[in-house]
Formats: sequence, structure tokens, C-alpha cells
Amino acid sequence: MEPPEDREGRSFVEVINEKYSPENFPYRRGPGMGVVVVPTAGLQGSPMKDRLNLPSVLVLNNCGITRAGYQAEIAAFCAHVIELDLSHNNLQDWHEISKITSSIPNLEFLNLSSNPLAGTSLEPQCAEAFSRVRRLVLNNTQISWDTVMLLTQNIPELEELFLCLNEYSSVSSSSVACPTLRLLHITDNSLHDWAEVCKFGSMFPSLDTLIMANNNLASIQDNKDILARLFPNLRSINLNNSDLNRWEDIEKLNFFPKLEEVRLQGIPLLQAYTNAERRNLMIAQLPSVSHLNGSVVTDSEREDAERFFIRHYLDCPEKELPYRYHSLVTKYGKLEPLAEIDLRPRCRAQVKVHYEEKVEQVIIRLDQTVAELKKHLTTVVQLSTNSMRLYYIDKNSPFGPEELKYNTLALHSYSIQDGDEILVVRKTK
Repeated sequence: MEPPEDREGRSFVEVINEKYSPENFPYRRGPGMGVVVVPTAGLQGSPMKDRLNLPSVLVLNNCGITRAGYQAEIAAFCAHVIELDLSHNNLQDWHEISKITSSIPNLEFLNLSSNPLAGTSLEPQCAEAFSRVRRLVLNNTQISWDTVMLLTQNIPELEELFLCLNEYSSVSSSSVACPTLRLLHITDNSLHDWAEVCKFGSMFPSLDTLIMANNNLASIQDNKDILARLFPNLRSINLNNSDLNRWEDIEKLNFFPKLEEVRLQGIPLLQAYTNAERRNLMIAQLPSVSHLNGSVVTDSEREDAERFFIRHYLDCPEKELPYRYHSLVTKYGKLEPLAEIDLRPRCRAQVKVHYEEKVEQVIIRLDQTVAELKKHLTTVVQLSTNSMRLYYIDKNSPFGPEELKYNTLALHSYSIQDGDEILVVRKTK
């Protein structure tokens, strides 16, 4: 039976009994389609059905769970469970959460996002209940950093940690490292000082992926030796929507010895550039990065970007040239500016309009049709559109006039240039 506790909300046991009963979750035969777990004989009087059809991945979000329920029933029905989503419930007692996790011996993934855990304390003996978890999600829980450290110290094989939307502006160091953590996802916090980020390097020496978009990081400090020592294994970093505003900070990304994936969208430094300029300048600045903002950097794209980079800084004073400029000039030499060629169709042309003895200079739009030109010329030659025939005379062509026969054809189809001529002839019956 449920423990005789009169609390608001529902227990974990009540929810799995309801959601995964045979009536609501029919058993499907076949590998991976569901698991039938028969309760042990000792659970006499249990309100649960004779059997429940629980998959190995339990999704119990938004179920109003506030407590664990009878631990023996959790152990009987969840021995095979490896993933558990308890997000958006009302769990606010670590003792109740630990009763759930300690009763699931094969649990590897736990999501506690959006449970109200602010100000709640975690006792060391309760922290041991999370020891088998490899991926832990604590987004939007306002969990204290001390509690985070206590968890990481008691989870010997933790690989992924999610701490988004927790309002962290600073973190405390720990004398005990978590050597197994590979991914730290800490977006949408208020981290602005690089000294706080450096603490991640000390606490998580095997860190492979650091995702900290939507923080207020203003600069990347420290020299090459310190960054290489703190982040020897960092392969991927996401700094989208940070406050980076200096090219020197981008250059420092080259000091991470294994970095090959970078995301740097939405930073103030790049606001003045077009999308193409942003990508070219970033690729040229980061010679070891193979993926930028989610896209692969090809060899040909890198060469184009590096040549663009040299030309971009051609007129820059010597003392303001970035370090990367000199290494690229050594590679390609000093390049001449590219000729600017405007391939857009011309919009207007100034032509001479001839009618009988009259000659007038007229500026015509080249996106208009022959019919629209005729209408435009009615005020010039005093003829109706039905009474005129038009001929185009190319000043550079050895051929004679070409009649503009097709009223719906646009004038730019004839490649009309400044100085060409239009001959207007009255139609004869």
C-alpha cells in the first residue's frame, strides 16, 4: 500500500499504475515494444494491477508527482528501466527523489527539469542514490551549485550534465574533479566572466563539448598555455548570443588544442558584416575548425575564405593587422583586390528618340515592356500607341535597325545601352 502520508499531489507509484496499466498501455509482443513485470509475492494488498506493461524508457512528465510512494513496488516494477523523465512535476524533496532512483538499479538517464528544487538541500547519503546515472538533466530547477557539485562527486560515471535556465552568474570550484563528464550544457544562464568558465576546465578535465549559448560572456581571457591546460580535450564549443566583441577573443579559440566545432552566431562583433563576410572571416580566423555554425568547412571554402581575409585587410594600418593576416600572406602572398563587377541588369538607359525630323534625349526604364515604352513615347512624338512602330538602333552593331515587335517583351532583353537610338515610325494603312 501507499505510505500513509496525506500530501497533495500524486506519487510515482500511482502514476505508473495509471499510465502503464494494461487498459491504458496494452502489451505489445516483440523486442523493445514493452515489458511485462509481475510483482513479487510479498506485495500483498498493493493497489496496483496484477501486472503492468512498463517500457524501459519511462516518460512521466507533467503528472503532478510530488513523492515516491512505496519503494518495494518501484523496485518490483522498474528493475529493467534505464531512462526516466520526471520533468515538469512538483518534486521538491531530494529524499523523495532518491527513494525513486535508489529503487531503479539500471537507471542511466534522469530528467528532473522544471521541478521546484530551489533552496532544497541534498544530503550526502541521498546523493549516493544517483550513482548509476550517466546523463542528468536539471534544467530550470534553480538547483544550487553546491548541490550540483555534490551530485557530480557521487556519480562516478557521469557523462552528460544539463544545467540550463538556472540563473547562474557564478560557480564555485570543487577540489574533487568529475573526470568522466564529456558534455556540459549550461545555456540561458548569466555567466559573463571568463574566470567562471575556467572553473569548468578544472572540475571536468575530460570535457569534450561545452554548450553555453545565451550567456553574457564578454571576453575570453588567459593565454595559450592556461587554456590548453584547462581544456585539453575540448572539441566543441557553442557561444551563440554571447557578448563577444573583439577579434582577439576569436583568435584565442585557436588555443584549445582539440577544438574543431564552433558556434558563434548572434555576437556583437559580427553585426556589421553580411552573412557571407561573417562566415569567411570566421573560417579564416579558425584554421583548425572543421564545422562552423553547424556546417562543414570544405577545403575549397577555406581557401576562398583565407583569400577573402587577406583582401579584407589590404587597407588596414600595419599596427592594426590581426596576427592571422601575416600567416596567410606567407601562405598566399599579398593579393590584389578583386575587380568589382556588377552583374545586375541595368535599370535605365539614356537613348535618342527619332521621329521624322525631331530628335530627343529620353531616359527609359529597361524593366518595362515594349507596350509600356510606346505609351511613354506618346507624349514625345504625339502619336497613339496603335499608330507607331518602334525600331531599336544599337550604336555598336553593324546591322540596321531591329523592330521592337513584341509588346510583352521587356526592354532589357534587347541589351539597350546609353547612347543607343529608338526610331519611331508612323504606321501606314
